[in-house]
Amino acid sequence: MATVGERLMKRLIQLGATVAVGAGVVSKALYNGKGKMATVGERLMKRLIQLGATVAVGAGVVSKALYNVDGGQRAVIFDRFTGVKPEVIGEGTHMLIPGIQKPIIFDIRSTPRVVSTITGSKDLQNVQITLRVLHRPEPSKLPNIYLNIGRDYAERVLPSITNEVLKAVVAQFDAHEMITQRESVSHRVSLELSERAKQFGILLDDIAITHLSFGREFTDAVEMKQVAQQEAEKARYLVETAEQMKVAAITTAEGDAQAAKLLAQAFKEAGDGLIELRKIEAAEEIAERMAKSRNVVYLPNNQNTLFNLPSV
Repeated sequence: MATVGERLMKRLIQLGATVAVGAGVVSKALYNGKGKMATVGERLMKRLIQLGATVAVGAGVVSKALYNVDGGQRAVIFDRFTGVKPEVIGEGTHMLIPGIQKPIIFDIRSTPRVVSTITGSKDLQNVQITLRVLHRPEPSKLPNIYLNIGRDYAERVLPSITNEVLKAVVAQFDAHEMITQRESVSHRVSLELSERAKQFGILLDDIAITHLSFGREFTDAVEMKQVAQQEAEKARYLVETAEQMKVAAITTAEGDAQAAKLLAQAFKEAGDGLIELRKIEAAEEIAERMAKSRNVVYLPNNQNTLFNLPSV
């Protein structure tokens, strides 16, 4: 959709063109048959031509004097005589002095930027770390940003201060702590980097560690440590299993001894009656097994086969 300035400029140009066309039509209509123009018609034509030229020039001047600031943007005015003005221009259509003043448009919406660096940890391990930063300029600081840094402030400032902060923070942690305390590391980086960027008029809306890796030596050491831990866990499991088997054997032996003790006491108290009962139970079991066996074709009726068992 066209802005107010663009619509006004179009209307002025259309008006100038209409006046010029009208002047041409009138000039043709006022010529007499001999090719001469009447005095009144000549003056009217000159006035119309002057008006059309004035409108056309005015439309050109107005078009150069108007500029737009879209949503999510701010503008700073550079004056050829006074330099950068301290005012920050908001959204909408505004006017300036053509040829003397120039608008500098800034985008104040959050913009993502990825910064990677390689630094050393507290235990001298190489750490490759990548940050994703959402940044935007502080609107009130735009004149200073343009005056001291320029429109490409993000490219000039963020990589250097990010490397500076990362090196300072990572040097306070061991490689192992970088893994186990990643949230703490990210929080420290966020606080210090936000404070550092604020000195340049840059606001950081979000800072996140997206990648963290270490050198080959540390990776190999971690793998060896994991293997050793797995072997230790396996050995611990074997020891615990042996201990459990030992306890089970002791418990079984104690149970057998207790059973033998109880059985001996029962024999002592019951006398031959308990022995005869055990013989009968054993004979019944033998008879049942022999009856089910296919190899046995004859079962003698002699009771001595079943009951002539050795005495206990």
